[in-house]
Amino acid sequence: MSLHALNQRVKTDLSYLGLDRCSNWVHETLHPDGHVYDAVIVGAGQCGLGIAFGLIRKRMTNILVIDENPQGCEGPWITYARMMTLRTPKQLTPIDYGIPSLTFRSWWEAQFGEDSWNAMDKIARRDWMDYLCWYRQILNLPVINQVKLTRIDPAKASIHRLHLTGAGAPSATLLARKVILATGIQGGGQWYVPAIIRDKLPKHLYAHTSESIDFNALKGKKIAILGGGSSAFDNANYALTEGAAEAHVFVRRKQLPRVNPIRQMEPSGLIEHYHTLPDAEKYAVMAHFFNLNQPPTNDTFNRAAAWPGFTLHLGSPWLDVQPLGEGVRVLTAKGSFLFDFLIISTGLRTDPALRPELSTLEPYILRWGDRYKAPEAIASPVLDAHPYLSPGFAYLGRDTKGEALLHGLYAFNYSGMISCGLSASALSGMKYSLPLITAAVADELFADTREAYLEDYFNYDMPEFFGKWPKKTKA
Repeated sequence: MSLHALNQRVKTDLSYLGLDRCSNWVHETLHPDGHVYDAVIVGAGQCGLGIAFGLIRKRMTNILVIDENPQGCEGPWITYARMMTLRTPKQLTPIDYGIPSLTFRSWWEAQFGEDSWNAMDKIARRDWMDYLCWYRQILNLPVINQVKLTRIDPAKASIHRLHLTGAGAPSATLLARKVILATGIQGGGQWYVPAIIRDKLPKHLYAHTSESIDFNALKGKKIAILGGGSSAFDNANYALTEGAAEAHVFVRRKQLPRVNPIRQMEPSGLIEHYHTLPDAEKYAVMAHFFNLNQPPTNDTFNRAAAWPGFTLHLGSPWLDVQPLGEGVRVLTAKGSFLFDFLIISTGLRTDPALRPELSTLEPYILRWGDRYKAPEAIASPVLDAHPYLSPGFAYLGRDTKGEALLHGLYAFNYSGMISCGLSASALSGMKYSLPLITAAVADELFADTREAYLEDYFNYDMPEFFGKWPKKTKA
């Protein structure tokens, strides 16, 4: 099969499902300031695209997806992600909604054949980005690029005002009944740099792994990487591949994690049914997950460790850093070291207070720390700062006023991890979570104006049957 033939197959499959002739069931909302979208999705990465298609499958066509990046650069895959491949099994089917022709495998085999798929270990990250671009194009999803959301004004009459900037912004503001923040791993907070680095070093001496890094300037240099996750080893390998002389990875643990809890969660049903757990069990599951952490994948570790310039420092938390000449002195529990540059791989912190677009709303957002008092043995301020979301990823208010202001806002990003599990933060969970959030949005849109739909029902009087009896007889 060729890619052209696959494209035709997708169109045929969609027509068989009636998705080529969807009629929008949602009543139009009128506003003196202009058009009101039924839903605006912020973020056109894999989550945003999947949600858009899911809403279209539910016969919602008055939607828009915006993304701050240029087309083809959405998400991390060709920007700050420096892994060779995805870390998840290639067999996962996260955004196809059970339509075989929309899977990555179909897209791959149409171009390279079944033998190539069978020989593949994991999906290369650039291939995944190419697949997402194809998915967007073949489904004709309504995306506008280079549009950045700067602020969401609280809902008035259940309509949110989105303030925008960017070269692609169609206007300074947009109006939407529902707003879905499909803003990725960093979308619930911000990337984290420890204070001893942030407060003591000039910015030209370090960068977080989420930033653009000029690796060409690091040729022949000695660099240190703080953190023990896959990203640390990805960046070590990338730096050495680009010509760095040495890459040292520092980990506070005495041993790298061995067990990846996601591998247990994927086949066990825990990801799929996590939303049914009571709060105490959700908190315990995620406290255990955060405590275990995830090990680097074997191929990522082995790729970095194979370089002669690679060194791993276990049991070596950074106690202090000092600028020294053109470089940095790093003090650890096992001695001090001099480096030319630091790369920080310490993940992120989740808290709605860290998100500029939520600046006027975050005081009203319910957090886990507001809702649940965890046992002392597992209590964590990191977990407590996460928003307490509905099973359908909706923000909930701390009080009645907050409920009204937040109505129609959804967080389909990493901040939903404690409330909804891995469903919006890992490809492993999206197969289950995309139907949940699209159903929640559609149900809420209906419920908001259900009186109008019921009135239409009770007033319906369109004749359908025209038979007559008795028959007219000939004279």
